[in-house]
Amino acid sequence: METTMIWPLPMEFVKRLIELRKQRGLTQQALADAIELHVNQIKRYEAGTAQPTLDTLVRLAKELHTTLDDLVFGEDHRSPDDDFRLQFEALSQFDENERMVAKELLESLILKHNAKRAFEG
Repeated sequence: METTMIWPLPMEFVKRLIELRKQRGLTQQALADAIELHVNQIKRYEAGTAQPTLDTLVRLAKELHTTLDDLVFGEDHRSPDDDFRLQFEALSQFDENERMVAKELLESLILKHNAKRAFEG
């Protein structure tokens, strides 16, 4: 039997697990079989009465063809705002040097912003 994690997962996890399982057309038993877990554990996760270990979260995400962030937090929880989404997508077309320059520029802007907030507060 799995041990409970120290930190609680957000309620979005329960909703996302059920939603993603159903989208993939999997029963609780089929999902349990696919990740080599007893079906009762899947039932507990979906009822919100148990929490998976990190290893189990990884196996669930892989089987459900999603990221850990999406599984645990739901879509767009950590995604960039729509204003920046296209710019970040464009960065994937940059070569390695261009990406490094863009990353350094963003890091410097973030540092400047944090320093300004620290001095204002």
